[in-house]
Amino acid sequence: MNHRSVRNGTPLPHDKPNLAREARKAGYLPLLYGYTDTTMDPRIFDAGDPVLHSYEQVMPGFVEALEMRLEESWPWRAHLEARGYKVPGYPEIFRPVGDKPDSPALYRAEDSDTAFLTDRVIGDLLARPRGWFGHVTYIRPHPPFVAPEPYNRLIDPAGLPPAKTSADGESEHPYLAPARAREPIASTLIGFPDLEPTDENIAMIRAIYLGLAAEVDHHFGRIVEALKSAGLYEDTIVVVSGDHGEMLGDYGLWGKHSYHDAAFRVPLIIRDPDRNALAGKALDLPSESVDVAPTLLDMMGVDIPDTMDGMSLVPLLEGETPADWRRYSYSELEFGNPLHPSLPQRELGLSCDQSNLAVIRDGRYNLVHFNGGQPPLLFDMAGEGEARDISREPGSQDVILRLTRAMLDHRMTHAEGRFSHTMVTAKGVVRN
Repeated sequence: MNHRSVRNGTPLPHDKPNLAREARKAGYLPLLYGYTDTTMDPRIFDAGDPVLHSYEQVMPGFVEALEMRLEESWPWRAHLEARGYKVPGYPEIFRPVGDKPDSPALYRAEDSDTAFLTDRVIGDLLARPRGWFGHVTYIRPHPPFVAPEPYNRLIDPAGLPPAKTSADGESEHPYLAPARAREPIASTLIGFPDLEPTDENIAMIRAIYLGLAAEVDHHFGRIVEALKSAGLYEDTIVVVSGDHGEMLGDYGLWGKHSYHDAAFRVPLIIRDPDRNALAGKALDLPSESVDVAPTLLDMMGVDIPDTMDGMSLVPLLEGETPADWRRYSYSELEFGNPLHPSLPQRELGLSCDQSNLAVIRDGRYNLVHFNGGQPPLLFDMAGEGEARDISREPGSQDVILRLTRAMLDHRMTHAEGRFSHTMVTAKGVVRN
């Protein structure tokens, strides 16, 4: 809610500091292999400029070393054409070849989007002089779910845990029914509009997802091995994370438009060869995606802009926990649309500006606050977790009040602060 670029297609104000622009101050040329899905600010482009006709644009400051956008990906399509494939447009390129959702993709594993991106990253980075900064963004695992052989059936669906279900029954939140209708199981695939959420089908889609994750894992391993073979690994900082999770049928939900941990909890792995105090260990402290950019800038020796809300993780990597480290993690979700009101937006009778929620987690409790007068949710993660909303149970009001106050403090602290640390004085502009 700071910059309000909250959905694909919502412009990002052009003067917002970002990782790429700040990294340039340390002499790095930020290279993008993949996508950033940054919608350009229409105030600085002519209405006819092509960048204003697609949300799949490059974040300012990055050099697009390889274009790998979900709906376009022209270099990959050209590669497939050169290999003799008949390549349909988006989204048909991701339709399984067969009569089942776990039928293979039309391309072989060595020609997949994941393999192609990896090949180009390795070939390009190893040819560049030292001092590069590469942002490598795999689209997988991501809908539409389709995997090449053998990844399409690499995971045995029978060995997977069943989807989680709610214990609340009739008392479930009014957001859930329209959210389920908005993104049913069929929305995760191309070519199976009548797919039903049976236990068998849910397990099959979850298996495809994990197969795609295994494919990414394999190819990321190739990058690591290439760095080692070239003698670059011990001089390279590596950060692995993701932008969102997937519900995969938990609580009858698919996609990412949810308040559940499965949508928000993503991995964060950092390897800094110069900071080995906690090498190979996991930390159970609250961190957020907004911490990644400040952490990298701290490592580069670049000042962190005031409007970057995150905290540098460098002290944690050095084995120290700052006394003022955050006690909560905070997440937000926008589920409305200004042009085509979403189903939850319509069903709940909300305006676009009201169609959002925020989640605060303190390690035991998760509080979900809905805008527009919708009731809150409270989950005791030490109890039944997200399977039961305890917001109306005895004793819960004190927890809700405490976490609501913490959420309000957070929003007040992190309001848009372009010049909040800047003063114009008799001596000129002073920043603290």
